[in-house]
Amino acid sequence: MLKLDDIIGEEQIKEYFKGAIEQNKVSHSYIYEGETGCGKKLLAYAFAKLLQCEEGKTESCGKCKSCIQADNANHPDIITVTHEKPTVIGVDEVRTQLVSDIGIKPYSSRYKIYIIPDAELMTKEAQNAILKTIEEPPAYGIIMLLTTNAGKFLPTIISRCVKLTVKPVDNRKVYDYLDQHYDLDEETLRFATEYAFGNIGKACRCVESEDFVRIKQMCFDMLKNISMWEIPDIIFSVKEAAKEKVYIDDLFDIMTMWFRDVLVLKVTRNPNKVIIRDMYSVMNKQAQVVSYEGIEDILGAIDIAKARVEANVSLDTILELLLFRIKEHLKWMK
Repeated sequence: MLKLDDIIGEEQIKEYFKGAIEQNKVSHSYIYEGETGCGKKLLAYAFAKLLQCEEGKTESCGKCKSCIQADNANHPDIITVTHEKPTVIGVDEVRTQLVSDIGIKPYSSRYKIYIIPDAELMTKEAQNAILKTIEEPPAYGIIMLLTTNAGKFLPTIISRCVKLTVKPVDNRKVYDYLDQHYDLDEETLRFATEYAFGNIGKACRCVESEDFVRIKQMCFDMLKNISMWEIPDIIFSVKEAAKEKVYIDDLFDIMTMWFRDVLVLKVTRNPNKVIIRDMYSVMNKQAQVVSYEGIEDILGAIDIAKARVEANVSLDTILELLLFRIKEHLKWMK
């Protein structure tokens, strides 16, 4: 049973929602911006449920017909806009599911709420199709755009929406949540907490996903062996990693954690400050041969690699350049 107060963190957004209801200043269009797994969808659906609750208070009752329908994901006046292609939301999908439908009054509630996950995938044509609805919505219409990058929206859409930025929560809250919901050893708890960087959804995927565990091991194998590799070894590793394109951001993020640990060891020489403790001996050797400038260069190269993926540069090329850069800084390691 989803309630606004049960969502961890985001106190400012939750208070904004409650204030909007108390003052009768609910907007007709919202943008929820934040990285994948940060809780945008939870916030949107909790707010939608609260808006439709028959009690009309600042927290949903969870007992009325509307709340029960919302909890069962079959509320007729809370509509999720879906799309067939994984990388694009087309104009026909927006017109059919939202533009044409919003003219029909709510079936049973005060509002008719449309939630568009991954809204940055809307084509310009799709955005233009909903722009008039956002500019001149019916009194009962509310549109919620969920996105990782609001910069991909038309400026005219951004200017007409209330923008809510979903921020990372405190690491302690992430740690406590994992500790309460999973049976994990201390090392796994620490790794998942630090890796998530305030993103509870990301932390949960860390400990639940077999794909993530596989990518993590692939990354560890790369970084602990790369100083001994010859060119054919690197090329082979690149081909294997490129097969995991859908998880490539995880690979880069784990690399970043690794070299931040190397930097910590170089500065403090304290193994207790390392996050990836089972790789301590390898990272300690790397800390002894790589310079501070070298670590900075590697971390910068990882950031550049992530940006190049966004720009649709060949993944094989991106990985080759990155791994050769890392190897160059670790070439003196025995």
